[in-house]
Amino acid sequence: MRVYRSEKLKALEIAFNAPRAGDAGYDLRAIAACRVAPMARALVKTGLHLEIPAGFVGLVKDRSSIAAAGLHTLAGVIDSSYRGELKILLVNLGAAEFVIEAGQKIAQLLIVPVYVDPITFVETLDELSATERGAGGFGSTDNLA
Repeated sequence: MRVYRSEKLKALEIAFNAPRAGDAGYDLRAIAACRVAPMARALVKTGLHLEIPAGFVGLVKDRSSIAAAGLHTLAGVIDSSYRGELKILLVNLGAAEFVIEAGQKIAQLLIVPVYVDPITFVETLDELSATERGAGGFGSTDNLA
């Protein structure tokens, strides 16, 4: 994967490194301090522009340490065709204001393969294959033996 670091990120002397052995994701850091009030959202800049390989997608996920304090990621799909700055949409579901410092780890990025199958439209529901679950919705798999 090719990565461009903005001048602001370079000035903060923040590296963007491959995950350590055994780790699944890349650490994403804020390039500026900000505050996120309870029940508020913030769009946080990372200073990174990525070239995710074709056939892969970037998934932005919570960091457990800040999720425990109530800060969670939203809108976490980064397509391989996107070349703009990677910004992280965060929401504070906690009761207290969350302060993010410049350089702080705020999320993690997983790069995973994507499978896109061509769509074939059918005229009736009977043309879809049958499964044990069928049309069962929320909680329906709890009743399967």
